[in-house]
Amino acid sequence: MNVTFEQNGEARGLITVSICPEDYEGKVTEKLKKIRQTHVIPGFRKGQIPVPELRKRFGREVKSEVINDVVIEAAFKHITDNNIRVIGQPMPAQDSKEINLKDSDYTFSFDCALWPELNIVLDKSVTLPVYKIEVTDEMVAEQDKHLCERFGAQVEGEEVDNRAIVKGSLQELNEDGTVKEGEGAIQLTSAMLGMFALNGEEAKFIGKHVGDKVVFNPAQAAKGNAAHIASMLQIDKEAAANVTADFEFAIAEIQVLKPAEHNQEFFDDVFGKDKVHNEEEYTAAVRGIIANQLFPNSIEMSNRDIREYLVEKYGDMKLDDELLKRWLVRMNNMNADTIDQDYVNALPGIKWELISSDVAELLKVEVTKEDLQARARMYAAQQFQQYGMYNADEDMLNEMAKRILENKEYARNIHQELETLKLFDAVRAAITLDEKTVSLDEFKKLANPNAEEAAE
Repeated sequence: MNVTFEQNGEARGLITVSICPEDYEGKVTEKLKKIRQTHVIPGFRKGQIPVPELRKRFGREVKSEVINDVVIEAAFKHITDNNIRVIGQPMPAQDSKEINLKDSDYTFSFDCALWPELNIVLDKSVTLPVYKIEVTDEMVAEQDKHLCERFGAQVEGEEVDNRAIVKGSLQELNEDGTVKEGEGAIQLTSAMLGMFALNGEEAKFIGKHVGDKVVFNPAQAAKGNAAHIASMLQIDKEAAANVTADFEFAIAEIQVLKPAEHNQEFFDDVFGKDKVHNEEEYTAAVRGIIANQLFPNSIEMSNRDIREYLVEKYGDMKLDDELLKRWLVRMNNMNADTIDQDYVNALPGIKWELISSDVAELLKVEVTKEDLQARARMYAAQQFQQYGMYNADEDMLNEMAKRILENKEYARNIHQELETLKLFDAVRAAITLDEKTVSLDEFKKLANPNAEEAAE
């Protein structure tokens, strides 16, 4: 066997594989003997068919398969052994001819799209910005209000507001506004409504007091959702689907939200026992909450800036467009009739794949088994939380994570996601970061500089 490689273009190469019977005959015979163990041919006992008979019946097909396997394996081995970097896979050269199985010696040629030499440099000489959003006093005040309400309590109130819960009796009305009576009339002596769930109908309740009566429409309050209507009126879902009438609600009790006060019990509820002790520490901790909430935006913009820098710096690479188009049609099932435009659309993604792969190799980015398990556990915890389980035990999380990773598609997607995350983290660790604090409005302009022009 003889395998050679020559670079026959600025971004393409040619691998030539020449073989003789010594390279494939033994494998042909071996495969024929395996056929003998599985095939039944009239006139012969199973497993006792002579090799010449097998060669007569299956020789051409087996020889073709073996030669193909031997040649492909030799081409890939030559690429690996000689560290030849190619894009995609080698393809039969365009001038390849169908082989004659009566011959004994064969020569095959493969076109290869060569990986460009990018010579990427990522060290402290490279400086890129990282924009952090300023945490303003207004943000702190808003977050404080949210926390006080979240850890507040429902107390008896005198007047209905937009966060109140009202209790009382509920009666279905006729079209003329009178109370409906008789069989089938819906009447409740202990009804309860939350203003936050009435979808506009709460306006009829705002400002009302105990003893007042309010006429509203449950179907409108529920936006026609039968399940919501059923819960509101304490009836089954099938009956709820037919409810369109107005109802009268007689208010017997009003519960309003009393925001929590700033004291040690509140500080402990929000941040954990003895983590915060006074107003100064509380304000600092709230600022930290907001900063953490805003941090992913900074990372997302940093990732964008890193990608734009790398593409601008190294995107002008030498590629063999004709060969890549042929590879996309052959290996990626693209349409040959539209490949010119499809290639234009695919080219940015191809270039980024080449750049990011070189960056990952340069910075030794690696996704470990432990990384995958940790990420899968995070997704498992999120799934449990969707069902209200916020404290799933370790065994439950591990079992769910295991099932997630057993799904090959999920596992592949998680691996790709981690590769991307670790790639950008590695770049930030390698270069110099110019940290800049900007206002939220300034950040929005930086994130979407064309927004104002589009609005105009």
